[in-house]
Amino acid sequence: MNMTVEKNTVVTLDYNVTDPDGVLVDAGEDPIVYLHGGYDDVFPMIEEAIHGKKVGESVTVKMQPADAFGEYDADLIQIEPRDGFPKELQVGMQFEGAPDGSDDDDYQIYRVTEIAADKVVLDGNHPLAGLALIFTCTVTAVRPASAAEIERGGIADEDEDDEE
Repeated sequence: MNMTVEKNTVVTLDYNVTDPDGVLVDAGEDPIVYLHGGYDDVFPMIEEAIHGKKVGESVTVKMQPADAFGEYDADLIQIEPRDGFPKELQVGMQFEGAPDGSDDDDYQIYRVTEIAADKVVLDGNHPLAGLALIFTCTVTAVRPASAAEIERGGIADEDEDDEE
């Protein structure tokens, strides 16, 4: 039986992501497994492109920044005093924090992009913000979603205990 990708199916995709010049951005080491049908588990453009596909079929989706990780926002750059960070600080480390002047509940992840003697530059943009991306994927499995998955609006992580 060769199921079709439709609402409330669990889909497995082998994928990779490149920039418009063909530079590999994400090799897709682990397949994406998600609940299909508008549950926001994958980008809507990708979901649209693979709707109706069967196992073995492939699609290529070209996404502008607005369709993917958003435009680059210079307001998400913050410069903080170096003494507010651990001694073993490295470029690429991530910290959770609230943007300047925002609600304390408004946390986001900041990456360290630069370290000077007394200052640290933090960037709250997703590493792929501002990039057009080309997402190439192949459907490798399709199965009906369980009632619990549909109710949850997503698949359970394997390490998550089902609390039914």
